[in-house]
Amino acid sequence: MESTNGNLKNYLIEESPFLQGPRNRLKELWFTFKVQYYFIKAFRKLHFIGPCVTVFGSARFDENNFFYKKAEEVGAALAKLGFTVMTGGGQGIMEAVNKGAYEAGGYSVGCNIVLPKEQKPNAYLHKWINIPYFFVRKFLLMKYSFGFVVMPGGIGTLDELFEALTLIHTKMIKDFPIVIFGKEYHKELYHHIKLMAKNESIEKEDMKLLFMTDSVDEMIAHLKVHAVKKFGLKNKSYKSKWWFGELKPPKKRV
Repeated sequence: MESTNGNLKNYLIEESPFLQGPRNRLKELWFTFKVQYYFIKAFRKLHFIGPCVTVFGSARFDENNFFYKKAEEVGAALAKLGFTVMTGGGQGIMEAVNKGAYEAGGYSVGCNIVLPKEQKPNAYLHKWINIPYFFVRKFLLMKYSFGFVVMPGGIGTLDELFEALTLIHTKMIKDFPIVIFGKEYHKELYHHIKLMAKNESIEKEDMKLLFMTDSVDEMIAHLKVHAVKKFGLKNKSYKSKWWFGELKPPKKRV
C-alpha cells in the first residue's frame, strides 16, 4: 500500500491544466510521459488480482446509512462467489463494499483518485493504487472487470455507469453484466433510459444490458449466468514472469 501524504498538492494540479487547451509542447510531451508512467505502474500492480467485479457508488454515505449496510452485503457476496472486489477505493459505498469483501475473506482492491476532499484510500483494501487522472482511473476500473454493480451514488457514479454502457454498446469491451442495485433510488434514471429506448436514441436491445434489483441473491444469480458461466471464469489463470520482477499471483478464486 502507498500513502498520499506529501503528494496531494502535486496530484491535484496534474489533470486540470491538461484540460485547459493547448500548452507548451514540451509540457504536453511531459504530460504524456506521466500518464504512461501511471498506466505502467497500474498494470504491474494489478495484473494478478484475478477476475474482478467493480462496484460503483457514493463516497458520502456513512455506516449509519441503509445503502452502506447493503453495500457490505454486496461486497461479501461477490467475494464468496469468488471475485476480486474492486472499487474506487474511497469512503462511503466504496468502503462498505471493500469492508464486506475483506471481512468475508475475499480479495479487496481499490483504484483511488486523489482529490482535495472526500477521497482517500479506505481501511479495507488488500491492495490499492493512487491515480491523479480520472480517465486513467476509469480505464483501470473497466479493464480488470467481468461485471459491474452500480450502487446509489452521485455524478461520479453515473459517469462510471454510462462509461461502462458506452464501451459495451460500442463493442469496445464485451457485454459484461451491469447490475443496478436499488430500484427506488434509481427508478427515475431507469425510466429515462427506457425513454431513450422508446425514442430510439438508443436501441431497445440496449435495455438488456441492465439488470435492476434490490436483492443480493438476485445479483449473484445474474452474475453466475452472465459473468462466471458466460466467460468461463473457472478456467481463467494468470502466470507471473520472473524476468519482469513479478510476484506470484494470488490463488485463483473463481
